[in-house]
Amino acid sequence: MKNPIAILALLAIIGCEAPQRNCQDYKNGQFTYTAIINGEEKTTIFKRNEGLEIAIFEGVTDSSSVKWINDCEYILKNLNPKTKADQTPIGIKILTTNSKGYTFEYGAIGDAKKIRGTALILP
Repeated sequence: MKNPIAILALLAIIGCEAPQRNCQDYKNGQFTYTAIINGEEKTTIFKRNEGLEIAIFEGVTDSSSVKWINDCEYILKNLNPKTKADQTPIGIKILTTNSKGYTFEYGAIGDAKKIRGTALILP
C-alpha cells in the first residue's frame, strides 16, 4: 500500500510551482495590449527597447522613457506630456511570463490603485 501522506505532499509541491518570470525576454520587442474602456475593447500597440517605449493608441503615437528598477519592474515617463495626467510616471510590474507574452500590473506612481493586463508579443 502506498503512503497517502507522501502522495498528498507531492501533489501540494507540484500545485505550488512558482509562476514563470523571464522578464529579460520582454525588455525589447513589439507587443499589443487590449483593455475594455467604457465598455469598448481598445488596443494599444507598443515597441520597447531597454530605454524607450513607443505606443500607438487610437492613431496617436506617444513616446516614453523606460527606467528599469529591477528585472521585472520599470517606470514609464511620457516624453511629450500634453496634459497634467500625462506628466505622472507609470509604474509597471511584470507578474508572469510565457511564450506568448506577459501578465503585468500598472498604475500611476503614488497611486495605490493598480490595473492588471496581458501584453502579447507581435511578430
